Amino acid sequence: MSTSKERKQFIIKKLIDSIEPQKGSTLAKDLGVTRQVIVKDIALLRAEGNNIIATPDGYIIEKNLVNKVNRIIAVNHHTDEMEDELATVLRYGGVIEDVVVEHPLYGEIRAMLKLKNFNDLTNFINKFNSLGATPLSSLTGGVHIHTISTDSQENMELILTELKDKGYLITE
Repeated sequence: MSTSKERKQFIIKKLIDSIEPQKGSTLAKDLGVTRQVIVKDIALLRAEGNNIIATPDGYIIEKNLVNKVNRIIAVNHHTDEMEDELATVLRYGGVIEDVVVEHPLYGEIRAMLKLKNFNDLTNFINKFNSLGATPLSSLTGGVHIHTISTDSQENMELILTELKDKGYLITE
């Protein structure tokens, strides 16, 4: 019997690699579990942010990320400007996928953010404040990297322009 983590990895790989929908019963047979276990795994995968859709022909994963405009940006600002920086990206429909700092001892340190809307931002800021946390960028004097995605190049340009105008975007 495979672990939940192994099953979920198998399911995601199968859905990404497949052109055809995958039936729950076939996935269950391939993994040696019941269909109900697959239903639970799919629910957990969805809760983790995977865009899995159930169709009459089986499960598919929406591959609309191909149409997304993704960009890795370098920024620098003080802790008290963090919320404004993140809100700027969200204002134009951007998604803040992660934050990365380059640590001299540990190398790249990455934290997944997946901030998609202002509710996500409010929850993030509230948790940040309630924990008395310090941002990863405090390790690098405010310098950090984000992967951001948008639905259009136009929105990406609006994000980059405003971040640059506010002095957050590192361009050289």
